[in-house]
Amino acid sequence: MTSESAPRRSTTVGVPRETGTGERRVALVPKIIEKLRTRGVEVVVESGAGLGALIPDDLYTAAGATIGDPWSADVVVKVAPPTPDEIGRLHSGSSYIGFLAPLTSPETIAALREAGVQAFAMESIPRISRAQSMDALSSQAGVAGYKAVLLAAERSTRFFPMLTTAAGTVKPAQALILGVGVAGLQALATAKRLGARTTGYDVRPEVADQVRSLGAQWLDLGIEAVGEGGYARELTEEERVEQQNRLEEAITNFDVVITTANVPGRTAPTLVTAKAVEGMRAGSVVVDMAGESGGNCALTEPGEIVVKHDVTIASPLNLPATMPEHASELYSRNVSALLELMLDKDGALAPDFDDEVLAKSCVTREVK
Repeated sequence: MTSESAPRRSTTVGVPRETGTGERRVALVPKIIEKLRTRGVEVVVESGAGLGALIPDDLYTAAGATIGDPWSADVVVKVAPPTPDEIGRLHSGSSYIGFLAPLTSPETIAALREAGVQAFAMESIPRISRAQSMDALSSQAGVAGYKAVLLAAERSTRFFPMLTTAAGTVKPAQALILGVGVAGLQALATAKRLGARTTGYDVRPEVADQVRSLGAQWLDLGIEAVGEGGYARELTEEERVEQQNRLEEAITNFDVVITTANVPGRTAPTLVTAKAVEGMRAGSVVVDMAGESGGNCALTEPGEIVVKHDVTIASPLNLPATMPEHASELYSRNVSALLELMLDKDGALAPDFDDEVLAKSCVTREVK
């Protein structure tokens, strides 16, 4: 007598509603759920999870998802890090995918490990060509860089483009972007499209060609600080002082300054001093995109828009959440690409930790 093996159970993926203040993104959108369904994945979406991104429940059900409790799924996917209460709703042996801030929130990682959850941090995905489709830091930074320029244009007292009118010609605004990663490049491109004269600066000289390819000028201060993984390293004290002195002089020539400089796991470097702000023309604007890690401007008040020395200083937090539709769509693609890497040919959850992407992004591999 022979016995037939039981059919393999489908992998379930849960999509909870984001609860953070101002967080309007959702981890999976209906279009991506349709794709996951072709791999045999069942998706459970919490009622109202997509409303912040203007996605009603019926679009999820039309894509094949079930509206219900997402926390009992094999894999739970989110945008913002889980709260202690949310970690308590995860079951031992489950997996979690989302932003986890592993370098600055060790207590979250410890709680996930204690709960027996295998957690994958989107921030920890290695920046290699094979993992570009999973790079959520880059996809969300592009959204933020675009929106930062729109905020600067809104707050500026001057036109961005050159305008020739019957009353005369208005000169274009001069915009300086400090930090030329994904956010900085998007900011340069957006400011250029709006008609500003753009200039980029970074301590990594290899990005100068990327700046010039966007029709912008390169600000060379003679200071280099190339780090690992495509990031800038932290400057020495001597380099930091020299950089500030040179930037103080350069910044006074610009109408708009947008800062994007971050060092992973560290307080953001100060690039725009109080003296630099004081030297800017009245009506100028500084948009500090590093407010969540302390800010690049000495006069920044994270999450606020203030006026100092007749210069507007804005430090918006979580800019991608202000464009939730496209930000969610991009993030959903990132999550889906990582999730598909964790599935075997039959759609069962079977992460291979010999894979560099999974090995480096998993922050609680050895769970209790």
